[in-house]
Amino acid sequence: MLDRRKFIKKVAAGTATLGLASASLTSCFSQNNKEKIGVALVGLGYYSTDLLAPALQLAEHCYLAGIVTGSPEKATRWKEKHNIPDKNIYNYENFDSIADNDDIDVVYIVLPPFMHKEYVIRAAKAGKHVWCEKPMAMNAAECEAMINACKENKRQLTIGYRMQHEPNTQEVIRFGKEKTYGDVQLITAAAGFKNGWKKWTDHWKLEQDKGGGAMYDMGVYCLNAARYVTGEEPIAVFAQEFNNDPVLYEKADMITNFQLEFPSGAIANCTTSIGMNVNYLNVNATKGFYNLSPFQSYTGIKGVTNDGLLDKVIPNQQTKQMDDNALAIMNDTAVLVPGEEGMKDIIVVEAIQRSVKEGCRVTI
Repeated sequence: MLDRRKFIKKVAAGTATLGLASASLTSCFSQNNKEKIGVALVGLGYYSTDLLAPALQLAEHCYLAGIVTGSPEKATRWKEKHNIPDKNIYNYENFDSIADNDDIDVVYIVLPPFMHKEYVIRAAKAGKHVWCEKPMAMNAAECEAMINACKENKRQLTIGYRMQHEPNTQEVIRFGKEKTYGDVQLITAAAGFKNGWKKWTDHWKLEQDKGGGAMYDMGVYCLNAARYVTGEEPIAVFAQEFNNDPVLYEKADMITNFQLEFPSGAIANCTTSIGMNVNYLNVNATKGFYNLSPFQSYTGIKGVTNDGLLDKVIPNQQTKQMDDNALAIMNDTAVLVPGEEGMKDIIVVEAIQRSVKEGCRVTI
């Protein structure tokens, strides 16, 4: 665990220097006179195949330029389907040679979390901007190393918290900042799904040591929501794990409940699972309420407030997220969700894991 005061100082310093660093981030892109950002997807599992690749076809400011995969079969299939030239297809052994490829501006890391640190650092050293899926990494020390590598190589790093790009979620964030409904008092949030891995007991999401399990995979949605609703960092946590299938979930948490305490006095009660379907965010404030249900699905985000509905619709969440991030590179502006944001969540995840292990309230 990092000392809280030291962490806050580090994050503050990083945020302060973000604008200074961005001045030199996009010069290479500008010199190439490109109209779109070239993106290489690293890891061609479900999320890349079924969501990111189709989303890139709809994007206005970025496109699928390349891939990185350890499967020759997938490489052939993606090459044919997406018309990817041979020179833009990499494996994990020759990945570092991506540095010589001007077609690729961004490397999007879509690997299991235990691999994030290695490939974010390698991508930054190759001179590429980095988009990294959530959760950012296995622990805060890894997050810090990733942030430092991108800063040292003057590359942008953003974490794939797509909900922060979604318009109804952005309204909820605004309510907290502007105190539209008064001070936040209570947050209840749940994020989970019923897994379909009964026959795939070796799936990495069933191994907490690889970044699987409820808290890493889905819990960060609740945790991030509690933080963006309050605009505060939690000061204490108490957590419990539950498991009604100890064979399947031998190596990972099936259900984790955690309670967060914030400096203002607000509290959050959160539930996350990879064994049941739950998906809501409720906020009670001194002058009203607001909610989203579902709050972290790929489509159909909607909610209710004292004053009416939250029902803005966008064609594709991943497209919006990647176009926003591409524009940050093109326009030389700060990203919406920098590495520091991902690190703040992982610090709390570590505290949650400690609380479960020790069976007590943990201050952060």
